[in-house]
Amino acid sequence: MLACLVCTGAGAGAALVVKSPAQVAADTAPPAQDILTATVEHRVISQSLITRGHVTASQHADVSAGPQADKDVGRSVVTKVNAAAGHEIAAGQVLLEISGRPLFVLKGAVPAYRDLAPGKRGDDVAQLQTALRESGHPTGGDAAGVFGPGTRNAVISFYRSIGYEAPTIEVAAPETKESKPIGTASSPVLKEAEPPSSVPVLPLSEVVFVRSFPAYIDEVRAKVGDEAGASLLSLSAGALTVEGSVTPQEKGMIRPGQEVRIYSEAMGRQFTGKVTSVGKDRSPAQDGSQDTETEKYTVEVAPTKPLPTELNGENVQLTVVAASSKGKVLTVPSSALSTGADGLTSVTERRGRAEYRIPVTVGVSGDGFVQVTPQKGRRLGIGAQVVVGVQPGTAVGGP
Repeated sequence: MLACLVCTGAGAGAALVVKSPAQVAADTAPPAQDILTATVEHRVISQSLITRGHVTASQHADVSAGPQADKDVGRSVVTKVNAAAGHEIAAGQVLLEISGRPLFVLKGAVPAYRDLAPGKRGDDVAQLQTALRESGHPTGGDAAGVFGPGTRNAVISFYRSIGYEAPTIEVAAPETKESKPIGTASSPVLKEAEPPSSVPVLPLSEVVFVRSFPAYIDEVRAKVGDEAGASLLSLSAGALTVEGSVTPQEKGMIRPGQEVRIYSEAMGRQFTGKVTSVGKDRSPAQDGSQDTETEKYTVEVAPTKPLPTELNGENVQLTVVAASSKGKVLTVPSSALSTGADGLTSVTERRGRAEYRIPVTVGVSGDGFVQVTPQKGRRLGIGAQVVVGVQPGTAVGGP
């Protein structure tokens, strides 16, 4: 009896384990594929070009040491450094001290090319007068471009405001003749020459003019104790702009006036601007050990609003909106389009488990989307699901 029960149990177990060939094939077949769909939307399509850009100011200048005004100075050496890279500087600020004398910055478009002293005339004098007045040192009744008593007093006042005495030069007094009373026959007698007088001077070695403010220190190379020579520091001035570059193939998508999105990864902020110019720029490039030239085009971007000073010198992402649809249009992902044997471009709408091919006319494309218009007699509504691909299914309990 026990033997019969054992046989019966073994037969039942075998029935549970043994499968038909059809069942084995079904169990080992690959899982069914999932149909991937996307929603038909009503949206504005923009065609964008993404590149990189460098934030920079509109003016760059290298500051070098000029000849010292004080002839008693035996050595031209850096004695103080008041500037640091990345810092914003203001009009009248002392950047360096060379052999005990200041080197400061003022506003002006004409570079310093001569010492300015009483009696001098010219556009550079007029520029100095304007800079002094804007710094709070009026030039009195002096005519524009004439270094007179008012400008002299303003120079003295300015130097004292930054903690220094104005340098001076000696000017010889003109010779004068002493006339004899009328009726005497003797010749006029020369008066004894008056001693030279000292007058204030603005030496070209102590001033740097920049076209506008704010201004920024880009790099400081000078150190206390260094010989004062060329390229002590570099600075940039004026409103911040962005300069990018594109290839000849990309250049055709860009034109002045296009909108640009400026994104700073460091700040996590986005700003807007417009393309102001696109110009050719042939930059040398290294290709292994061979020097080659790569043709590039420079894209100048003007921000819509002033950029934060922290962005000066930063590398940012530029997204140029090259084209855009006029208002919202019916759109599908570009992967939803297909071309049949009949040559018609179409999308496949999925309703439940049923699929319907809908021929469409293609319009503007950009950012991965395409404008579509169903051909006459066909309908495709907002919210409809269109096929964009298939994804292999995953077996339940599989690895």
